[in-house]
Amino acid sequence: MLYLQILVNGLVLGGLYACIASGFSLVWGVLNVINILHGSFIVLGGYLAFYAYALLGIHPFLSILIAAPLFFAFGYAMQRTLINRMIAAPVLLTLTLTFGLDLVLSNAMLAAFTADFKKLIVEPPLGVVALGTVVVPVDRLLATLLALGLTGLLYLLLSRSSIGRAIVAVRMDREAAALMGVKVKSVYAITFGLGALMAGAAGPLLAMIFPISPLSGPVYLGKAFVICVLGGLGSVPGAMIGGLALGVVESFGSLWFGPEHATTLSFVLLIAILLVRPEGLLGRKGYS
Repeated sequence: MLYLQILVNGLVLGGLYACIASGFSLVWGVLNVINILHGSFIVLGGYLAFYAYALLGIHPFLSILIAAPLFFAFGYAMQRTLINRMIAAPVLLTLTLTFGLDLVLSNAMLAAFTADFKKLIVEPPLGVVALGTVVVPVDRLLATLLALGLTGLLYLLLSRSSIGRAIVAVRMDREAAALMGVKVKSVYAITFGLGALMAGAAGPLLAMIFPISPLSGPVYLGKAFVICVLGGLGSVPGAMIGGLALGVVESFGSLWFGPEHATTLSFVLLIAILLVRPEGLLGRKGYS
């Protein structure tokens, strides 16, 4: 029964990881930009939920409705004004740009919020759900369901809407999409906005479970990177499968080797996937 509890814990954690990685994977796959800002976006979303609850009494789940449009607008404007100027540059230059922007944002958060960890505690507690010997906190379960729901909505947007089809077309062949009348620059800005939206929406969900600090940004970024490589570049279903897989691996690894080795296990898994299947579980061979 212990292993069943660990498996459930891993799947619950993996659902949150899927939400973290889906936006990162989308931006990397469509724009060919490794968005180093992604982890800081998640942390900033967590702070938004923390202060919305502390100052205004807005429940963290409801704060997603505030975070989503704000982060989409922020990401859209950032891509249009800054990143779009270097979108055709080699990936190392765009990586350097997002790295520099991340330094600015993370240091701004350090100045505004300090490096102290803050914990978002909802009163009254939501309790737990017990199925036999398996126990899951309700807040963590609801956060995971919302995270998977957001990831599913992103997949539906890409597969069922006209803007989603335009994003997929630009991802497959930018020049051909432009010849067919797709406004590539607008698609790039919308895609980056969606990536920021997913990160900002993941922040409140993670803030209910993990302490918040500007120092947490690189941790979330590292997990998004591993999941992106594991699931396949630009694939939302791949991000979901990769997130669930990483959550299960980390949970069992923490049991067998200790929680301090969870990050090490993540990157061991990354190296193994790169050696065996470098395009990821659902990626396409030769795609870059």
